[in-house]
Order: sequence, then C-alpha cells, then structure tokens
Amino acid sequence: MNIVVKPQITIKDVHVNDETITAYLMDGRIITVPLEWSWRLAEATPEQRGHFEIIGDGHGVHWPDIDEDLSAEGMLYGTPAPRPKRHDRTYHQVNDMVYA
Repeated sequence: MNIVVKPQITIKDVHVNDETITAYLMDGRIITVPLEWSWRLAEATPEQRGHFEIIGDGHGVHWPDIDEDLSAEGMLYGTPAPRPKRHDRTYHQVNDMVYA
C-alpha cells in the first residue's frame, strides 16, 4: 500500500507590486500570480498592499484594510478572486412614478 503525503503549502512572506502578487513559501518555493487575480489588491494603495497578516498557520494571507484573503493553494492552483456581480437595475417610468 502506497501512502501519498501532500507537502504543506505554507506562506512565509508575501510581496505585492503593481504587476504581481508573490508568495514565498516555507519550503523555499516562490509563487507569483498576476495582480489582476485580486481585484481588491489591484485597486488598493501601496500602503494597503503592504499591510497584511499571515493567517491559518501560513495557509493564507489577509489584508485587513481591504478585507482580502488569498490562500497558498489558490495561488498555486490558479484560483483568481472573482469580482462581485453587479446587479444593474432597470427603471421603468409610468405616469411620473419610477419603479425599480
């Protein structure tokens, strides 16, 4: 019987610039993904990008100023953060009354 043990994917440090999000893992690997994978980080200031906390024993990163969380596995396996869907309201006007 073969037992497969998945290595722990844990983050030691992270760096965000105007183009990429880079996670430095405990085992020496480096994961870099496009900044656009996190629309919140893409829209954040450099100060907000620099204020983060390693969470879950290194399994993720949290940016409290913009309420963003990224996981090491999500970065490694290619899971961009989805933008919230906008609900465009259609307005109808009937006899000077507006209905949504």
